[in-house]
Amino acid sequence: MKQVLLVAVLSFFWLAPKNIYAQQVSPDSFTLEEKIGQMLLLGFRGMEVTEDSAVIQHISTGKVGGVILFDYDVIRKVFDRNIASPEQVKRLNASLQAAAKKIPLFVSVDQEGGRVLRLKSKYGFPFIPSQRFLGDLNVPDSTRFYAALNAANLHALGFNLNFAPVVDLNLVTESGVIGYLDRSFSADPELVARHAGIVAGESFNHGVIPVLKHFPGHGSARDDSHYGITDVTDTWSETELIPYKRLFESGYKGAVMTAHVFNRNLDPDYPATLSAAAMKLLRNDLGFEGVVFSDDMHMKAVSEQYGLEEAIILSIEAGVDVFCFGNNLLYDGDIPDKFREIVVNAVRSGRITEDRIEKSFGRITALKSAFGLSKSMDE
Repeated sequence: MKQVLLVAVLSFFWLAPKNIYAQQVSPDSFTLEEKIGQMLLLGFRGMEVTEDSAVIQHISTGKVGGVILFDYDVIRKVFDRNIASPEQVKRLNASLQAAAKKIPLFVSVDQEGGRVLRLKSKYGFPFIPSQRFLGDLNVPDSTRFYAALNAANLHALGFNLNFAPVVDLNLVTESGVIGYLDRSFSADPELVARHAGIVAGESFNHGVIPVLKHFPGHGSARDDSHYGITDVTDTWSETELIPYKRLFESGYKGAVMTAHVFNRNLDPDYPATLSAAAMKLLRNDLGFEGVVFSDDMHMKAVSEQYGLEEAIILSIEAGVDVFCFGNNLLYDGDIPDKFREIVVNAVRSGRITEDRIEKSFGRITALKSAFGLSKSMDE
């Protein structure tokens, strides 16, 4: 049965870029500050931008390597953040990408389907059902149809990275941020792997980088890491790693996002994003060599427990490559400057080696290059 599953999943990765983790650019062509800038993915406010917009200034000066769009402004509680219509989003994404001088941006969104759908049908975008709906249906051709529709739409709008599919297991349905919101395909890890493989494969086929989330597993959590400590010590099991194992075995070459969950059986001190032990599990035990994104660093499971500086440094030491600051739980317009200063000072003090920054920079630029985001890098 396992062999049949692997063959089925593998077929969706035949069109994935080859040699995706090979170094594509010379790090000697970039300053330390520019390399650090590639490690930051930023959220911002505005339906349109001008050359005087703060986000454009951050991008053009190399302080930001990626952006993320939302439709709902959580702090202000209004739907006027970044998304109004297909034409408006396409213009906005083109303006953001045009501001990148040396290395193209990750232009990202959370477009899972169902209740996590930033590009909603009320704005004129195609409806994508939830992963729970597709998992319950368990018809691969249906999952493939919606995955292709979603990925083709994202690509046409100028997005090149989607924080999906969710590979958490549907273990807690009455609460938590996964099961309660119908974000998981199933409690069956093999079914999750199969359908997630289809989604990732269609993303590859349409030039959109998929991001598996939330490592090492958020499905058994009863709490939401947006609001505080999320302890899965007594509920998490290695079964939650099975979708990752299956997808990595089948040749998955996208990215992975960490969870801010705490599991003292993995690390008695830190949640996964800040945990060297959790990253060792991903990198060494499961063999993942690609880009690791943090979940939003403004989530209270991190922001209220650790200072900004310590959280960033611990996560870099652990092995995180790209830090997501959505600026939608807490808005801080100075994050690009704060992030750069914290990391530069950590390198200069010797706490973080420049080689560690080089490794993240290499993984990031290789991923961008493999997905056709290399034109300006070669000039």
